[in-house]
Amino acid sequence: MPRMLDVSDAVRAEIGDEEADRLLAGDNTPGSYDCTSCRTPGDSSQERTSTVLFVGEETAVLAFAHATCLPSQVVQVTEEQLQGAVRSITADQGPGTAVPEQAVLGVTSGLVLIAGELHPALVVEPTAPIARPGTTGIGDDFLPLLIEQGFMPLTAIESVPPVLHGWSVLLAVGQLHAVLQPGANGGQPVAWWQAHQPLQVTDGWRAAANKHQQVLMFAAPVGSIGRQPREDLLREALDRAAANGKLVAAALPLAGI
Repeated sequence: MPRMLDVSDAVRAEIGDEEADRLLAGDNTPGSYDCTSCRTPGDSSQERTSTVLFVGEETAVLAFAHATCLPSQVVQVTEEQLQGAVRSITADQGPGTAVPEQAVLGVTSGLVLIAGELHPALVVEPTAPIARPGTTGIGDDFLPLLIEQGFMPLTAIESVPPVLHGWSVLLAVGQLHAVLQPGANGGQPVAWWQAHQPLQVTDGWRAAANKHQQVLMFAAPVGSIGRQPREDLLREALDRAAANGKLVAAALPLAGI
């Protein structure tokens, strides 16, 4: 049966019109799949699905992702990375294979004092290492991936980080809904992180966001911040992560209030 599949021009150019048309008709497309971005199940017969083509020097692997996670695109990777991904996929399909821990982005809101003024902040820390799409292994590419998107590495929190245009924080009815990133080719923004349920924020946080019309986003690798029960402890953890070279940040405009 036909699939709700997005095949970008770049992917079509790589795989050819005939193969692309077969995919769209549902001939070579699995109904259910594990999203190559968030690693949770998807169903191309029920929800928009992106084709993501990983291309190495000699090998290409077609993967699938929720359209809300990734746009359809071609991703250049090394042959070694691609072969590792193929071995991982093959192993995952074998009997009795252990499923690796799925990283979840933990998001904490708090007020951060910078140059005598309180700023609304979101602190993002995954629950497990984040690998670059198409790679395997124990490395953690969370910060390098964000730096490539325009986030700035910090060694100290002394001034407000630059605004990262194209990214934004979605607030609606006084609750936090999502962090949005630019869509492909200038399209509509897509959710980089989305709350399962809208997150409550304090009146003080919302007032600061309304005043500055932006939110500071800090991100650190797993194990750098932890769940801090108070804002002073959160600030200490942020300062410690920055001093250790494990913190990136950007100012994100509000998408609503």
